[in-house]
Amino acid sequence: MFRMWGKLWKDNRLVQDTVICISDPSLSRTQKVFQSLDDICVQFDLGHPIWMDSAIRDFQRHAKARFYQDCFVESIDFDYLEIQVIEE
Repeated sequence: MFRMWGKLWKDNRLVQDTVICISDPSLSRTQKVFQSLDDICVQFDLGHPIWMDSAIRDFQRHAKARFYQDCFVESIDFDYLEIQVIEE
């Protein structure tokens, strides 16, 4: 079971969160990460963020990444979107 936690932060407060579970064993870890991020964006009604180099490095090291305004094409009304793998 793969689980990812998505959180929206504004003014150092958790505004909204969700946990996405994927149990399809045929998917690779990368596919599960992208599918989870897609599901999080759908639940939060967001456009898909762009993976900047800093987000990629943080995700590879800590299984956690933050997406700020510069990662989104449209304007956002929160400080950042944070994703974190909580179970693999």
